[in-house]
Amino acid sequence: MRHVTAQEVQINDQSQSAASQAGVAEHVHAITGLREQIRPAVVGLVLLTLLTGIAFPLVLAALAVPLFPHQSNGSLITREGQIIGSELIGQKFLNPPYFHSRPSAAGRAGYDATASGGTNLGPANPKLLDGAKGSIDGSTLPFIGVWQLAVGYRRANGLSPNVPVPIDAVTRSGSGLDPHISPANAALQVPRVARERHLREETLQRLVDEYTQGRQLGFLGQPRVNVLALNLALDRLTPAMPPSHGNRF
Repeated sequence: MRHVTAQEVQINDQSQSAASQAGVAEHVHAITGLREQIRPAVVGLVLLTLLTGIAFPLVLAALAVPLFPHQSNGSLITREGQIIGSELIGQKFLNPPYFHSRPSAAGRAGYDATASGGTNLGPANPKLLDGAKGSIDGSTLPFIGVWQLAVGYRRANGLSPNVPVPIDAVTRSGSGLDPHISPANAALQVPRVARERHLREETLQRLVDEYTQGRQLGFLGQPRVNVLALNLALDRLTPAMPPSHGNRF
């Protein structure tokens, strides 16, 4: 049996010590490298938070408030000193003397600014077209489909069953808070509103044309009519409807 010499033991101890030192050095290098990566990440997060979360909004507000006071304060609309709405958020109008807004899926009753959203139904979904019944316990409300909305729209405006209906009259917007309707939608409502207001249809159509906004920058979007602004103009044109008519305002 071969005996291990003291020299071999010393060499073996030196090898183990060198390996241990190399492992410690590698561990220290890894920690140092991690610190070098974390430090710029944390600094970048803090700087970007200060820049985009504090400095940029403050600068934007400082410029917007004096340059665009109406828009920066929510594009609010007042009547007799009271805020009655915004140009940017739609409201529900169901009474005959007023132009009606498009359908809404925001909230249980529609046009709920705290529950903005659409139907999330695809164009091929039968529920979108045919609707659905609500649950017996009331936990799920009935959903009115496109076909039912079209029937109700034609009935409300005295149209024959074969009259084409504008798409915005029977579909909900993505936000559920669309303040506009299409000029075609407004035009089909003119006879009803004129009859309720005892106005000539030509007079009312001119008012609709006056409140029709064109494409943004001449090529973006479609022409549109702000329903709230139009209905306010109606009340300025004719006396407010008696309470029995259900005046929206």
